[in-house]
Amino acid sequence: MTIQGRRQYLWRAVDQDGDVLDILVQPRRDRRAAKRFFRKLLKGQGSEPRRLVTDKLRSYGAAHRTVMPSVIHDTTRYSNNRAEVSHQPTRQRERQMRRFKSAAQAQRFLSVHGVIPNLFRVGRHLLRPADHRMLRARSFLVWSAETCA
Repeated sequence: MTIQGRRQYLWRAVDQDGDVLDILVQPRRDRRAAKRFFRKLLKGQGSEPRRLVTDKLRSYGAAHRTVMPSVIHDTTRYSNNRAEVSHQPTRQRERQMRRFKSAAQAQRFLSVHGVIPNLFRVGRHLLRPADHRMLRARSFLVWSAETCA
């Protein structure tokens, strides 16, 4: 994304269910930026993942070797589709807001609003209709409590 004429990169961590774990906006896509993102992710999660799936950007491999060398690093084709698809709601929101005005504002907004869809996505294909309705109702109760609506 471009903010004030400068290219900014959106780093996003997604789990196996498609839930967004963490988002970071940075001006670079080098090894140092990848290490910063991995450390921020590990700090927020508290434990190392079993498998790390990325695209073939070489800075991911370099950061992986220094930050979490014991984790399996997968760069096979199509394995990172889940993370790529999770960018779509962010892009839609960015268009609605008519772009972000600064990198700090984008970071604040995406850190909060990037994880909200996790609450409402309950895996309908895995549930009976009654269970799905119950989980959706619970999601809206949590949303109402958190937003003081």
